[in-house]
Amino acid sequence: MASLLRSIVAGPRSRHPEAGLDLCYVTDNIIATSGPSSTYPQRAYRNPTDALVKFLDYKHGTKWAIWEFRAEGTGYPDSEVYNRIKHFPWPDHHPPPFALIPNIVASMRDWLKDSSSEKGRTVVVHCKAGKGRSGTSACSYLISEEGWTVEDALTRFTSRRMRSGFGSGVSIPSQLRWIGYVDWWTRHGKVYVERQIEILEVHVWGLRDGVKVAVAGYVEEGKVIKTFHTFDRKERMVMDGESQKIEKSASVSDHLNEKTLPLQANNLEADPVYASFSSSVYSKIAHEPGADAVLFRPERPIVLPTSDVNIDFERRNKATYGLTMVTSVAHVWFNAFFESQHSSTSQTDHGTTSVITADPPSADTLPDSGVFEINWEAMDGIKGSARKGTRALDRLAVVWRAIPEIKEGSTKIITEPSVGQPVPESKAADWKNANLQRAAESLGKDLGLRTESPTSANVSKASSTTDLSSAALAAEKGDSDSEAGVKAHGPEGEDYIPHPDHPAISVSEPASMNHSPSDVDGETPDVDLGIEKMRSPVPDPGLKSPSTQDLPNMPEQLR
Repeated sequence: MASLLRSIVAGPRSRHPEAGLDLCYVTDNIIATSGPSSTYPQRAYRNPTDALVKFLDYKHGTKWAIWEFRAEGTGYPDSEVYNRIKHFPWPDHHPPPFALIPNIVASMRDWLKDSSSEKGRTVVVHCKAGKGRSGTSACSYLISEEGWTVEDALTRFTSRRMRSGFGSGVSIPSQLRWIGYVDWWTRHGKVYVERQIEILEVHVWGLRDGVKVAVAGYVEEGKVIKTFHTFDRKERMVMDGESQKIEKSASVSDHLNEKTLPLQANNLEADPVYASFSSSVYSKIAHEPGADAVLFRPERPIVLPTSDVNIDFERRNKATYGLTMVTSVAHVWFNAFFESQHSSTSQTDHGTTSVITADPPSADTLPDSGVFEINWEAMDGIKGSARKGTRALDRLAVVWRAIPEIKEGSTKIITEPSVGQPVPESKAADWKNANLQRAAESLGKDLGLRTESPTSANVSKASSTTDLSSAALAAEKGDSDSEAGVKAHGPEGEDYIPHPDHPAISVSEPASMNHSPSDVDGETPDVDLGIEKMRSPVPDPGLKSPSTQDLPNMPEQLR
């Protein structure tokens, strides 16, 4: 029964032929796997921890270690993997706090390349589905430590992790933006400056009715996304037509001391440098009747503790019986440090070769302010997908500035630890998944009915309070978007596909790196996990689904 449940939850994924596990070899020494579990009910439909450990012991002896990224909790105690585990957790469907990246890649480097260590070591990365967070970390390592280009790293991860037609391995726009940041960081001396950021204004073109706008950031080492401010009606100003026609000024600083930063009719398509870090999708603005150009200016300062900034949008319509209907959801992450860099470097600095091309930045020479701009099409949707619901706006611009260092330590210069230096590690989340409800809050929202709260009556037409009675369960079991199309892969690049006569047994075929644009860059299709609409065939209930004991040619060590 447990094997049947795992088959249903896996959907279109195939199992590893030796152990029936969902894992792939990104390279010969980097494995990506979905998160295992030692507790019920998760163990019934996810990889059992003991089965994963037996497989790794059989294949790699003592030469493997785990890097996990689950803010919701691993689902197993460290002792079950011999305490050979590194913790760098952050919420699902989001990019990591950038301050984690130097430590993640340095700890992987030390494990794989330390001259005093034994040869043949293997890194095992996992999040929940072994896709977004794991892919972001694996690609960051390949770019920063192995000299891969961004394109090669992303293509390799997709080809090894995803089945053709199910989109990219790393598909969330903000995670892709972070991988671009990693490339720039690698080519500029691996120096990152963390500063507190104040959000001065948020400009929105084509804002529809009933849209809530909020500013969020990371706290608790990145395990929690905290909403620092939600704009209310008193903080919004609808701009007239003349204000929208003002041309782009020479610099942001020209406006920072003015009463109002005008909404500018910028031509983003004409700025080829801008697309390097910011949104990768620009389209012509299609205004609809009633869509306004709106300036949001907070009555009190909005100060975020790090340079990682999240702007969140939610469009709601009033319903009945104390409920509100959410019709669109979108958000975007950007990092103020890297966004401040693109404006002062030439376009050739944004190539994809891991070669240092400029002096490392310093806190003294960094721009102290900037503007981040993005179009609706390029924003993150529900659970990181392209699905956002009805259009809530056309374009967004966020005006920010760095807070001057008043007390010691508010500005941090973060570099990659050198070989032999201790590498800081984050505190692990509760492995028993006690953080599921908090993770559900950080995950983001979905479309549909919500309960109404009188505390947000002045925000817009309705509230945004989420009923979390079932959100934690949905966060753990219902995330079909992030797991669709994941496949198993062997260390030599061979694909494992279901046997045509028996879906529970796999055969091998050579992997191909020749992917069409639709294979790599395509949008992940929605997958209904209901039995009636499964993409992959559901085993006959009367047929026993094989476990590690049942598979043919199974090594005795794994039985």
